Amino acid sequence: MAMFDLSGRNALVTGATGGIGGAISRLLYEAGASVALSGTRSENLERLAADLGERAFPIFCDLRESDQVANLPRLASAAMGSIDILVNNAGITDDSLVMRMSDDQWKNVVEINLNSAMRLSRGVLRGMMKSRWGRIVNISSVVGQTGNPGQANYAASKAGLVGFAKSLAVEVARWGVTVNTVSPGLIATDMTRKMTDAQVDRIVNAIPLGRFGQSEEVAIAVLFLASKEASYVTGHTLNVNGGLAMA
Repeated sequence: MAMFDLSGRNALVTGATGGIGGAISRLLYEAGASVALSGTRSENLERLAADLGERAFPIFCDLRESDQVANLPRLASAAMGSIDILVNNAGITDDSLVMRMSDDQWKNVVEINLNSAMRLSRGVLRGMMKSRWGRIVNISSVVGQTGNPGQANYAASKAGLVGFAKSLAVEVARWGVTVNTVSPGLIATDMTRKMTDAQVDRIVNAIPLGRFGQSEEVAIAVLFLASKEASYVTGHTLNVNGGLAMA
């Protein structure tokens, strides 16, 4: 039997149309899982679902809206039958120095990056505990470990995911549910492709492996943590950052 086989499993991925979210969704699907694709760009969701196939289900959800967040697990379960794997991938930035940061800048980033992860985890846990099998994977960031000027809200939300995962992991371990975190470093995206050569050189020189990561490399880490092969791994943070931060 192939390793990391997710045949018969059902996954919900937030932020599914982003670079990392799309790679995660695709890899879970290719491993055999049905995948509920959550996001706010309906056309992109539909396009991704059509590209993946009949086991992909696009579901619009604005994670700033608590009623939509509460309804998302129900919609995903209705489409697939259950939720065995939750990937809390969605995240935004709204940068500013703290002395200039508005309450809304802080609140919106924390709401989407951290609060929605708690609400969605809460929403899927009953089913996972009943079946005595479940995987929750949070997508954090190297910035949550190192900090970054102008991104206190983002760094706090991403660091919060780590503490949340460790606490929840202990709460649900006896039911066969694992909770882990993947912490990407600098990943090649549309944003990084807009950088100047000088900016890229400066950043790459700080990375021991000497390059940006690829979305697929983050997705591989998620696939492992979502698989039966990772059944003895919980409360862990898996760094995918080329050595930029080691902890």
